[in-house]
Amino acid sequence: MGEEIKVWYDQEGDYLEVIFERKKGFFRETENDAVMEKVDENGDILGFSILNVSALKGQQPLSVALHRKTA
Repeated sequence: MGEEIKVWYDQEGDYLEVIFERKKGFFRETENDAVMEKVDENGDILGFSILNVSALKGQQPLSVALHRKTA
C-alpha cells in the first residue's frame, strides 16, 4: 500500500479537511477565502481545508493553487 491521505468531513460544521501527512503544522490563507492550506515549519504542504463546502454547490468549479515552499 502507498501513503495514506486522511479525508475528514464535518457535516454540522460544513468543513472538509484533507491531510497528506500527519505532522505538526499550521493553516494559512490562500487566494480563496474558503480554502486554507496546512504547512509545516518549512512551508511544505501537509494538506488543506475547505469551509462551507455545501455553499459551493451550483457555483463554478473550485480551483485553488496550493503553494509549496520554493528553494
